[in-house]
Amino acid sequence: MNKNIFLLLTCFLLLATSCKTKEKASELSYMQNIEEIATQATINTSHSTLQTGDQLVVLVTAKDMAVVKPFNQNYSSGEISQLSVPSGNTPLQGQSNLPGPTYMVDAHGEIDFPVFGKLQAGGKTLVQFQDELRSKLTAYVKNPSVSMRISNYKITLLGEVARPGQYIIPDGQTTLLSALGLAGDLTMYGKRDDILIVRNDDGQITKQRVNMLQADFINSPYFYLQQGDVIYVAPNNTKEKASRLDPNMPIYISVAGIIVTVLALVFKK
Repeated sequence: MNKNIFLLLTCFLLLATSCKTKEKASELSYMQNIEEIATQATINTSHSTLQTGDQLVVLVTAKDMAVVKPFNQNYSSGEISQLSVPSGNTPLQGQSNLPGPTYMVDAHGEIDFPVFGKLQAGGKTLVQFQDELRSKLTAYVKNPSVSMRISNYKITLLGEVARPGQYIIPDGQTTLLSALGLAGDLTMYGKRDDILIVRNDDGQITKQRVNMLQADFINSPYFYLQQGDVIYVAPNNTKEKASRLDPNMPIYISVAGIIVTVLALVFKK
């Protein structure tokens, strides 16, 4: 009789564990209603805009480099502007060369560019400002080319991600999904329905919580990250409960198991 009860209890525990595992697995799937959302709205493709403190590396080129020399003041072809970028998915390690002089976006959102003087960059995307500068150059240079990057574009990922840290983005634009990819994705203990994004928009601090289980977060203005954004992934209930457990609990359980086994053998005899 006791043996039958033991078998029934074992089967019940296995069934309960299996159901719980399936429930947790569904919570780990991102954008579960992506098909529905895709038919309701077009993905927002707007990129973050330039703001005070951004450092722009700008290089003007043309077939005859001597013609564009006035637009590349204090820079020669032998100079290289060094920029640290993640290498091998490691925060702030490795080097990437971005040639060209660097301009700081001032408190008025302007840069002081050779020949043209003050140019308004703040509030524009990198692509918009790049196109405007190229258009201005056509009055002086035939078929000019403009290479532009943000050398200090960085984001910070904290909490339950595989590799928390600060990351510099050489392209000057990234999404929440790409940023999490740099950090090795969320751990199994990260809350996927409550990701906090803290943003400093010209001195104004804003906060937004994102639910990655729902696909409509791709339409959020926080899907495309901005310079200096901080992403925090809070621990889920499983991690919080585990942190409250005695670290020696596995030892206690093992010892108890051994004792139960010994007692069972003794009483069997």
